[in-house]
Amino acid sequence: MKQMVKKVAFLLAEGYEDSEMKNPYEALTQNGNEVVIISLDKGAVLNGKKGTISYTSHLAAEEADAGDYVAIVIPGGKSPSILLENEHVRSFVQKADQAGTTIAAICHGPQILAKAGLLQGRTLTSYPGIADEVREAGGTFVDKEVVVDGNLITSRTPADEPAFIQEIIDRVGVAAY
Repeated sequence: MKQMVKKVAFLLAEGYEDSEMKNPYEALTQNGNEVVIISLDKGAVLNGKKGTISYTSHLAAEEADAGDYVAIVIPGGKSPSILLENEHVRSFVQKADQAGTTIAAICHGPQILAKAGLLQGRTLTSYPGIADEVREAGGTFVDKEVVVDGNLITSRTPADEPAFIQEIIDRVGVAAY
């Protein structure tokens, strides 16, 4: 029996880490979930920093409703540093966090969560180079491949993608058989 299709949002801007977008995106779509790419502008063509892949955004952050999604995935690379200054992106993740929606961030992805004020008292991991940002935002940084703290799932680098993706799939579930 097939479950109802679930919607998962990816927050994305130019310069994301290619595999941190591609691999979770493919895993979630192959498991029957609907994936929506949210960026600063609707219809924007977004290229990975390595140039191996590009995606077109489905919605602008100001059009997105956090209540529509069972999970949010934030790939790393340069993308988070572009998105974190946008008030609509910050509001989107704040509303999702308040609702207990799964938020999965890898590499530099937690920068958005820090800027949105969501790390106080939370334990997470990230790209080691932003560990101080995590601490300054009130989070506890641990150096592990994947860390789950309530609704937050975090990982460090592309090497951690298998564990990161598995945690997301475990949380979201499978809608395809």
